[in-house]
Amino acid sequence: MSEQGPAVRYTEVADQDVRSLRTRYCQLRTEAGAPVAELEAVSFRVRFGAVAVAAEGIGGVETEPEFRRRGQALVGMAQRVDVAFVSDGVEGVYEKFGFVGAVAEGALIVPVRNVERKTGYDPGAAVPGVRSGSVVDLPAMVRLYNTAHAHRPWTHERHVGWNRLVPHATWKPGSQTLVLCTRDALAGYAVLEGRAFGDPVGSVVVDELVAEDAAAAALLLAALARLCWQRRLSEFTVREPADSLVGRIARHMGSTEQRGFRPSGGMMAAVLNRSALVRKLEPELRRRTAGQRPEQGYDTALAALRRGDLIPDDAALVRLLLGHWSTGDAEAASAAMPGQYRDLCAAWFPGGGTPSLPTPYAHRLDRY
Repeated sequence: MSEQGPAVRYTEVADQDVRSLRTRYCQLRTEAGAPVAELEAVSFRVRFGAVAVAAEGIGGVETEPEFRRRGQALVGMAQRVDVAFVSDGVEGVYEKFGFVGAVAEGALIVPVRNVERKTGYDPGAAVPGVRSGSVVDLPAMVRLYNTAHAHRPWTHERHVGWNRLVPHATWKPGSQTLVLCTRDALAGYAVLEGRAFGDPVGSVVVDELVAEDAAAAALLLAALARLCWQRRLSEFTVREPADSLVGRIARHMGSTEQRGFRPSGGMMAAVLNRSALVRKLEPELRRRTAGQRPEQGYDTALAALRRGDLIPDDAALVRLLLGHWSTGDAEAASAAMPGQYRDLCAAWFPGGGTPSLPTPYAHRLDRY
């Protein structure tokens, strides 16, 4: 996976904990010891549906021009995990190493008046049960998040002790958290995007909003509408998928969905070890065919998928596994499915936003 060029030495620095993500620092140095490239390999568990697998992500890449595009860090990553991710890939660069765009950027625009009409809450009055959150609320927030997105591809399986909230600094107030408590238990939360002190308050953007039920979602949306009313804003943005519980409530109230599909760059994924990845995801593939009577050729098809005889293109495979593509999307891109496996592939790869597989989504707080 490397190109010929000036002689360099590749090194890795042991894992360190950086804002709840285990981070490995990778460097290229010349024979004289001068650093010419570095990146961060961060560790997490990512969902492909109901199954989460160990993964690593690439971030913080800095490389001098003559040493670029060698891909040496991926060799070390492939010895530890079977799939790699990039939170914000550079257009036209990462495809060389097998990465492809595998999730769309999405958000919901919610008019304040719509929330007021649907909930009936007075925008000048406090919403009952809603208060400012703190780090004490994080364990309950993590549990609620993991429950709400237990089957959603691309989301991280957050661990105990997770804290990716943006910290407060001298000129940046960091994340603002609202929590909803009912019967002395946390029923929902919203994390607002932090802004620099002195910025004009021209918008309210919610990086994450999770609720245990429809009533809790409506209350949190009402609290956000009240915040907008205080700031004389007519709408707010919620960065949540449209097929989530919160997304469905916002759609019912009347909202606009914004989605962007980048042909290159952005949030990307790559298969490092195909056979091992498919083997780990076998329980998820069987879940997707639940309710259907498996054909006698199921195990044969699964073995063909592991070997690469079925869907030989790893770039197409990772998009299908994550739900960024359905079988129809793959066929439209000239990735034809053999006739004998067509029905099974349609169940394995229904695409996100379908009854068996939610839309893949990358939450801001888990980006690196």
